[in-house]
Amino acid sequence: MLRFASLSSGSKGNCLAAEAEGTCVLIDNGLKLREAERRLARLGLAPSDIDGILVTHEHGDHSCGVFDFAAAHDVTVYLSYGTLSMLRDEGKVVDGVKIKIVSGKEKIAIDALEVQPFTVPHDAREPVQYVVSDGASRLGVLTDIGASTAHVERTLSGLDALVLEFNYDYDMLWGGAYPKWLKERIAGPFGHLDNRQSERLLGALDRSRLKHVIGAHLSQQNNRPELARAALARAMGCEESWISLATQDDGFGWRDLI
Repeated sequence: MLRFASLSSGSKGNCLAAEAEGTCVLIDNGLKLREAERRLARLGLAPSDIDGILVTHEHGDHSCGVFDFAAAHDVTVYLSYGTLSMLRDEGKVVDGVKIKIVSGKEKIAIDALEVQPFTVPHDAREPVQYVVSDGASRLGVLTDIGASTAHVERTLSGLDALVLEFNYDYDMLWGGAYPKWLKERIAGPFGHLDNRQSERLLGALDRSRLKHVIGAHLSQQNNRPELARAALARAMGCEESWISLATQDDGFGWRDLI
């Protein structure tokens, strides 16, 4: 059985856990060491349970805690060469940590889990996102993407669960206080998805197997939960009460894929 949970989701830190048959990985870790340990305990996990950290890209809300955690608990870090290069340039790579390079072209195995990295358009050195499988069920994670692509939609079709970015509301962003350059970066083709873009992306997927769809990476300044929930419900053709959202403070609890 594959299960997954979020420790945190948002611009102040992202971290998601996926586990099957005693193998547990984190996707990103943008949390300080003690906070990551505390939130793992909240999910009933110990640091020794973590078999690897899959890094999507170098931005601090996804990577700032990766190497501290890996060094403290002897965990292997999986990331693209471009992401590793950028983190090295920024002085964030800790000597002695085990590192394995991934690409968007090849699947990898981490004990009981099969991991498929896939490339996405985002303003980072070599960003990837991930699909994780136990051989029976597939979980997709997609945050930090500026625009959908045919490759992304093919990769995410036929999933059993999807954690999908609903970063901002278009009108809130452009009517808000952010400087123009930042608004253009967020709304650009290498930034983030707004509610309507995420709704369209979800509508383009084969959703026939989906048991869980969770909205994630909501901006605390430029979105509201009820707006993201409504967009997600429209795409799924379901009641809004069925929709779950990942939060900055609480993430979300375990979801099982049986």
